[in-house]
Amino acid sequence: MAEETSGTPVPLTPAEVFDEDFDKRRLAREKRDERKVWYFLAYFLFGIHLVAFVMIYAVRHGK
Repeated sequence: MAEETSGTPVPLTPAEVFDEDFDKRRLAREKRDERKVWYFLAYFLFGIHLVAFVMIYAVRHGK
């Protein structure tokens, strides 16, 4: 489905349903969005490990 800038879905016209360019754009957007999700997950997991290492260091070196 096409989307406006507000993020609400807009119904497709019959011409868009069979439009190959529209399908290619949709697949490209899907791929880009999926890549963003993987980047977010990677940064999130890296951050969790970084915090864990800092906490381990603080516990071992605390007095």
